[in-house]
Amino acid sequence: MNKRYILGIDEGTTSVRTVLYDTKTNKIINVEKIKFQQHYPKPGWVEHDAEEIWEATQKTLNKTIKDFNLSPKNVYGIGITNQRETTVAWNKETNIAVCPAIVWQCRRTADYCKTIKNKVAIKNKTGLIVDAYFSATKIRWMINNNSTVRELNKLGKIRFGTIDSFLISKLTNGKNFYTDVTNASRTMLYNITKGCWDTKLLKQFGISMESLPEVKPCSCNFGEAETIVGNIPILSVIGDQQSSLFGQGCFKKGMAKSTYGTGAFILMNTGNFANVNNKKMLTTIAWKIGNEVTYALEGSVFNAGAALEWGNRLGLFNNSAETAALAESVGTNDGVYFVPAFTGLGSPYWDPKAKGIIYGITGGTTKAHISRAILESMAYSTFDIIDTMEKSGIKIKELRCDGGVSKNDFLLQFQSDMIRKKLLRQESIEATVLGAIYMAGLTCGVYKNLSDIEKLITFKNEFNPKMDLNNSKLLIKGWHVAVKKSLSKR
Repeated sequence: MNKRYILGIDEGTTSVRTVLYDTKTNKIINVEKIKFQQHYPKPGWVEHDAEEIWEATQKTLNKTIKDFNLSPKNVYGIGITNQRETTVAWNKETNIAVCPAIVWQCRRTADYCKTIKNKVAIKNKTGLIVDAYFSATKIRWMINNNSTVRELNKLGKIRFGTIDSFLISKLTNGKNFYTDVTNASRTMLYNITKGCWDTKLLKQFGISMESLPEVKPCSCNFGEAETIVGNIPILSVIGDQQSSLFGQGCFKKGMAKSTYGTGAFILMNTGNFANVNNKKMLTTIAWKIGNEVTYALEGSVFNAGAALEWGNRLGLFNNSAETAALAESVGTNDGVYFVPAFTGLGSPYWDPKAKGIIYGITGGTTKAHISRAILESMAYSTFDIIDTMEKSGIKIKELRCDGGVSKNDFLLQFQSDMIRKKLLRQESIEATVLGAIYMAGLTCGVYKNLSDIEKLITFKNEFNPKMDLNNSKLLIKGWHVAVKKSLSKR
C-alpha cells in the first residue's frame, strides 16, 4: 500500500486532538478530540495533569489508527504541535510525571521575576521579557518546592521539558529526550542567536544541562513512535504559535498572523533577523529547517477565548456563537470596556498583577453590551500589539487569522476596523496543526520546498476596514483608559 497520510498531534491548553491529513487530496479527513481538566489550586495558579494529557493523546491517536486502518505502510509520519512554556517534570527511569505540570498562564513565580536583576541580559540572549510566563522560573519553582523533584534532581534522574518533550519521551517509550528550537526558545534558557542552552542562565536558575532535552530543528526525525500497529516516525515538532505562522504561509519577512484561541498570539516574520532590542515584544525562533533559522516578533494576549468561556460560565450567552448576534444587536459598546486580565496582562504591558475589569457600566448596560465588550477586547489587544510591532520599522500589510474564535465574523470585521488592515481567514481554520503537518511533509519529501506548501493555502474570507477612522480612534482611546484602570502600576 502506498504511503499517503500524515498524522498531526495538536496538544493545546484545553484539549488534545489527533488529525489525519491525506497528502493525495491535501485535506484533513478526520479529527479526534479529547478535552482535559484545568486545575486552579490557588488564585493565579494554573496546572495540568501531564499523565492525563498523555492518556488523551494515546486515545485520540489509537482511535484514528483503528478507524482508518492505519499502519506504517500508509503513514509517512507524525507531526507534533503543542502549547508552549507549560512545563513538565518526569522521572527519567519510570517515564512518569512526578508533579503537576505548570501551565503557561500560571503566575506563581511573578514575585520572583520581580527580583531578577539581569533582565536586559536575559532579553539579549533569549529574546524574552522576564516573566512568569516562561519555563525557567517554573522549573526553578519545582526544584525548590517539590521534594520528589528535588530528590530526583540531586540523583540526576529528573527530566524537565515542555509538553512536546514529554510526548516524545512517552511515544518513544523513554528512549528519546528531544525538543525543537521553537519550544526551546520559550524557556528563557535558550540563547536564540548562538543556538544552544545558555550555561550562565542554567546556573542562575539552578538547572542542570543534563535535565534538559537535546534541541533539534523543527523538520527532522525525532524518533520512532511505538504505536499499536508498529513504529511510525515523528517527523516534526513546532510550538503552536510558530506552527500557526507556518501553517498560514507567512514565509516572508513582514507577513503576520493572529491566532484567536485560549489566548491570542500575534507573530510577525522578521526573516533571519533576531530583533532582541524590542523592549515590549518578544523575539522568538519561528522555525528552523536544516541549518536556516527564521525569527519572529511576538505579542501575547493571555486571555481571548478564555474570556468567552468566562462569559459563558456567567450565563451571558449559551455558546460563543451567540456573541456575534448579541454584539450586533446593540450596535455600539455604549462606553463599556472589558479588560480580561485574569492572569495579568501580556504584550505590550507585561503587568502580572493587572486585574480584570468591566469599565464604563451604567444602569442601561445589558449582557449584550458586555458580550460585545468581551469580543472587542481581543481586537483592542491585537491593535496594541501590531501598533507596537510596526514601531520596529516593519510594516504589516495584512493579517492572517486562525483559531476557534476566528470563526466569529463580528470579531474579524471589528479587528480590521481597529488596525485598518485587510484580514484573511483561511479556508481551513486548522492552521496550527497544518503547520506541523506541512513541516513533517518537508521532512519526508512530500513537499520539496516552501513554494509547494504555499500553493496549498487558500483563503475563504476577506475583511476590510469599514468604520470611520475617527470612530476607531475614539474607541481605542476609551480602551486605553480602561487598561490604565486595570494596571497595578497605575
